[in-house]
Amino acid sequence: MPELRQNIATGEWVILATERAKRPEDFKKKEEKKEVPPYKENCPFCPNNEHLTPKEIFQIEKDGKWQVRVVPNKFAALIPDVPYQRIYHNTFRKATGFGFHNVIIETPSHNTYLPLLPVKDIKNIIEAYHKIFVDIASHPDIEFVIPFKNHGEGAGTSLEHPHSQIIGLPVFPEQVRGRMEEAIRFYDREGQCVFCHMIEMEKKENLRIVYENESFIGFIPFAAFSPFHFWLFPKRHQATFGELKDKEKDDLTDAIRIVLGKIYKGLKDPDYNLVIRSGPVDAQRIKYFHWYISIVPRLGKAAGFELGSGMYINTGLPEESAKFLREVEFS
Repeated sequence: MPELRQNIATGEWVILATERAKRPEDFKKKEEKKEVPPYKENCPFCPNNEHLTPKEIFQIEKDGKWQVRVVPNKFAALIPDVPYQRIYHNTFRKATGFGFHNVIIETPSHNTYLPLLPVKDIKNIIEAYHKIFVDIASHPDIEFVIPFKNHGEGAGTSLEHPHSQIIGLPVFPEQVRGRMEEAIRFYDREGQCVFCHMIEMEKKENLRIVYENESFIGFIPFAAFSPFHFWLFPKRHQATFGELKDKEKDDLTDAIRIVLGKIYKGLKDPDYNLVIRSGPVDAQRIKYFHWYISIVPRLGKAAGFELGSGMYINTGLPEESAKFLREVEFS
């Protein structure tokens, strides 16, 4: 029978369509990947093409060559060079297009994949994420920072070269506000962070956990909204990504490498979105929210029902998806 499940952290309901559920292996990408060269002359992110991007604001080098490079997005959604101002007209509101929109070029190589990089190179990417997050969050007009990675056309990327993006907003997104309010209600009722509680329950049931190390734990949520929808949490309670400590960066490097590697190998390199869901920039030390990483392989498409209801129909059972990924060997 079909089943409805509710995510206690977000309040969102999902339909598990067991009557049309697929086996985990049925989600493997079928079409062949096209050959991609290690270097492209017209790629703005490849070495020797630095003139095709704005000047870097940060980079990590080795032997005089960049390994990770961070630049302002040439086609930025928001820009930092205008003063932030809200404008009210009758019942309408708008604001100047102030904000930050940067690109993290993850590697000089045009055709590699993040989980296949050497550990030290993945650590460099994490370091860049963290530094730019902290820098943007320190601006007095910034309310919220979102690091994210779109991998593949189905996830919205327009360039092959491995990269991520990070956007700083002067406003607080309504979706995030709703999640914060749900977390506050749980904390008021139970006296505990809902995400810490979720981690405890997942460890107790041990049905959906895929990966765990000293600092991080990753699992398919009980109410995952799509097949192989994955959450990765720091075990230590922390509300914002900016609170990450050095040892945790090492463990996050390993966690990202293994989890994305299992998805890459098990599902034949699917398109996916990776988002760091952090609390607002001034949320350090709050007890009710917990930052985490959400990874969503794009194995289906949302349609009219999802648009009309805000609910999702998941054709992959979370317990079976987790078991499948656990059994994928990647080291």
